[in-house]
Amino acid sequence: MKIFYHCHGGAHTSVVCAAIHLNYISECDVPKAHVFKEIPFYDEMEKRDIGTPIYVGTDEYCSDIYIMGMKNARHMVIPSIKSYLNEYFIENTNILFVNALVKLHPVTAIGGILSRRLGLVNLGRPLTIWGIQRYYKVFVELVRGVKKKEYDIISSS
Repeated sequence: MKIFYHCHGGAHTSVVCAAIHLNYISECDVPKAHVFKEIPFYDEMEKRDIGTPIYVGTDEYCSDIYIMGMKNARHMVIPSIKSYLNEYFIENTNILFVNALVKLHPVTAIGGILSRRLGLVNLGRPLTIWGIQRYYKVFVELVRGVKKKEYDIISSS
């Protein structure tokens, strides 16, 4: 199975969800700021990478986990990726797209703009972390739901 966590820019919420999914960070406790800075790809997505799936790892069910930013083009990107994967005999039932842009503190979006769009990383990154920490449990619940769905799909195969 291929699981794609996606958000607007692919640098924050999708990365956090993928990190939770792959057990890079704990589901139980809200990570401290320094932990976010150690997550692979956190606050690093460049504009040129928008729309490109970035492989992050393989989970305990042998599913490949990806992150990606889609800006406002989800309606074009998702069908394109499904079509491409179908050409390689990967059925739509083995592809899962997860919108990681769920309940979000406004400070997170402001931090993302400062960091990724304006290049003010030292100012923006701490704001993204602070905002994500406030709603961390929402991301944990999202990932738990994905893992349950993934398990149900795999066990019914």
